[in-house]
Amino acid sequence: MSNNKFMSAAQAAELIRDGDTVGLMGGGGGLMEATCLFEAVQARFLTTQQPRHLTLVHALGIGDKKTKGMNCFAHEGLVRKVIGGHWVWSPAMQRLAEEEKIEAYILPGGVSSQLMREIGAGRPGLFTHVGLGTVCDPRQGGGRMNASAQDDLAEVVQMDGREYLRYKPFPIHVALVRASSADEDGNISFEHEAANLDAQSLALAARNSGGKVIVQVKQRLPHGALKAREVRIPAAWVDAIVVDPEQKASYDIPFDAALSGELTGAARLDGERADHAAEVAAAQEAFSERQAVARRAAVELFNTDKVRPVVNYGVGVPDAVAKLIAARGEQHRIYQTIEHGTYGGTLLDGVLFGYARNASAMLDAATQFDFYAGGGLDIAFLGFGEFDEQGSVNVSRLGGLTVGPGGFIDIAQNARKVVFCGTFAAKGVKLQTGEGQMRVLAQGSVKKLVKAVDQITFSGPQSLVRGQTVLYLTERASFRLTSEGIELYEIAPGIDLQRDVLDQMDFAPRVAADVSVMPTRHFTASER
Repeated sequence: MSNNKFMSAAQAAELIRDGDTVGLMGGGGGLMEATCLFEAVQARFLTTQQPRHLTLVHALGIGDKKTKGMNCFAHEGLVRKVIGGHWVWSPAMQRLAEEEKIEAYILPGGVSSQLMREIGAGRPGLFTHVGLGTVCDPRQGGGRMNASAQDDLAEVVQMDGREYLRYKPFPIHVALVRASSADEDGNISFEHEAANLDAQSLALAARNSGGKVIVQVKQRLPHGALKAREVRIPAAWVDAIVVDPEQKASYDIPFDAALSGELTGAARLDGERADHAAEVAAAQEAFSERQAVARRAAVELFNTDKVRPVVNYGVGVPDAVAKLIAARGEQHRIYQTIEHGTYGGTLLDGVLFGYARNASAMLDAATQFDFYAGGGLDIAFLGFGEFDEQGSVNVSRLGGLTVGPGGFIDIAQNARKVVFCGTFAAKGVKLQTGEGQMRVLAQGSVKKLVKAVDQITFSGPQSLVRGQTVLYLTERASFRLTSEGIELYEIAPGIDLQRDVLDQMDFAPRVAADVSVMPTRHFTASER
């Protein structure tokens, strides 16, 4: 029995050659991030100036906005090209893109995960409707985020009279994967991880590209310690294993069985009760416009034809909707999902978005995105950076910086009903709410309702073709997408329609003949 796959992180880093395409995985806060391997690659480069000119591919955001995750690779000369799903966790990499020191591209998070699977299967790329009409469509920029980016990642194709995008395959020379355990043979398990993400798809892509699969784990187990059904990446796919006994569930959490879904019975019930108490406490925090929007948005959750709809919550104001539903004890009325592959449980937010305590199921990300793309998602609550008169939304490029969509495009384009939630304006806004009203004390200098968005991350015209129901909810007014553009149909109590809404927009929306006023209970601290 050979165990020569086990090596140090420094030895594993030496397997990466100049010019390699390296597949990375992880989520914000350290979710399934191979931190030890990332740091070893950085240390090698800073010491030897090798490897150089790498291409990095990742589906979701990775890092802490400081030194970890993608920040380990944000060195001029180390990286030539980045194809990233979400960039905000690495301001250093965003700067390299802004300064034209790397080629910067984005792909939808689900497309990236699914493309790895197609590459591993030797198929001619990923054929999908996801991304049509958005920044990832070659007619809208093709995912190119700066002038240095010149490649076409996708092309438009016609099949059976319909348009699709073909995202082109490319070899993965190295996959840096994170898991829980490895036995002496090199079989890999995920039992203590808080998600599966795209670990399996990424390993498959590298293995069948003739590349190297390098796996970071927390523990080394004897031969036969893993049951066959516990193995998620077989030894035949694995080239190198690095054991990091200090590996954590997140940057700050050493281990939590509730996050890995390992609790059952009384322990799980106790955890769920504690989570519910925390959600109730969170709902009782100081009232704000964010909570007012969440309350209005929550109305739409059960305004569907499904008895128990399948739901996705995005980051920002949408996570306030999730907290509100949990605090009300209404989780049993929905099937809650997130794109990381998790169902149910109590969602964490902020830097820990992507984690869930006491989840009911964990799937691979590619499978979760298959479910979304095929029409399985009934309603999605998503944020917005800006939206325009055609109903198109931008979250991928804001203030000149590469942000990336993460799973936004895959989710927004495929949900039967999309509820965009956010504040009406930004920078200098001063609002006063409570006692049943919303008052604007200072309008804010940055308009978010614009004539045309800077970049199309969600296409209003394409949405009309697909027949989606699309709403745009703010603390001042509610809008909906119609065949004639954006229509205003509701305002908050205390808001002056002309002064606080219409005069603060860069376009004139249709105004419904019967504009209604939102219930005052959305604007009171007690929600009564």
